[in-house]
Amino acid sequence: MKTQFLVAFALCAAICSCGRHSGWTPAERAIITGPIPLRVLTIYDEEDSLVLRTPCADLTADELSSPEFAQLSEALLATVTDPSQDGVGIAAPQVGLSRRVIAVQRFDKPGEPFEVYANARVVGCRGGKEPGPEGCLSIPGWRGDVLRYRDIDLQYSLPGASGLRDTVERVQGFTAVIFQHECDHLDGVLYIDKTVPGLLREDQR
Repeated sequence: MKTQFLVAFALCAAICSCGRHSGWTPAERAIITGPIPLRVLTIYDEEDSLVLRTPCADLTADELSSPEFAQLSEALLATVTDPSQDGVGIAAPQVGLSRRVIAVQRFDKPGEPFEVYANARVVGCRGGKEPGPEGCLSIPGWRGDVLRYRDIDLQYSLPGASGLRDTVERVQGFTAVIFQHECDHLDGVLYIDKTVPGLLREDQR
């Protein structure tokens, strides 16, 4: 499977914003610049669980155009694709940052690239929900069936000349499921909160 790291827009924005106040805290910078892969939080640790259950804050225009965001993008991509994780998506709270940032593998695009999205939200859904198996890097050892839409509208922010520029994109199929899973993380929701009753099971892969 080919993997492409599409963070060029973040890197370019970071170059243009050197010296600008970005709003990231020292604790956030310490995580972002830490060893790669970043440590993935799990529900089995009490402090980790509190972070995973905390709703995340949006990024401002300055934060999205900062070197820290470029570094975070690269760190999330390196973490989710690391052989120790080998995931299809990851959210910033899973590495200890209560920020509305996710990285998702786009199985609906040529080359199935990983892409990073800031201020991501599911803002529209079409059709009915369908059951499908899910796992989570923050809940290792378990899988469960969850009802999800296969046709959604995703909203996210890009840096623009006069601040943030919000974009809405239609996403379908399995990639839509991944986006719903990761956006749930940004609201402090885990897939086990939505598992079809009786269908949470040990991962036998």
